[in-house]
Amino acid sequence: MIHDDAETIVAQMKQADVLVFAAPIYFYEMSGQMKTLLDRTNPLFPAKYAFGGVYLLASSADGDAASMDGAVKGLEGWISCFEQARLAGVVRGTGADEKGAIRDNAGALADAYEMGKNV
Repeated sequence: MIHDDAETIVAQMKQADVLVFAAPIYFYEMSGQMKTLLDRTNPLFPAKYAFGGVYLLASSADGDAASMDGAVKGLEGWISCFEQARLAGVVRGTGADEKGAIRDNAGALADAYEMGKNV
């Protein structure tokens, strides 16, 4: 048995109206930490949960937004296990190749702001 915060996080996810994941993209896929968290949510599968909308804020050093397609597809696979859940939005912060670089991506920042207003 692993003694960490996952049980608490999963309990909070169960009660949340929406879920927002933020993840760096490495090698065209979500980070290992995010994938591990999704795997640890297995107890949610048969449970009554509150969330419907699921959002992803992703950043990548790659300048091509398609570099995040693998992570989006992986998240969509997880979402498909939850009947009332849907992918409600994705922000793709490209060209974030060093700390703070996302500040130079006005499009991603505007997309995140608009997505937040609509949650």
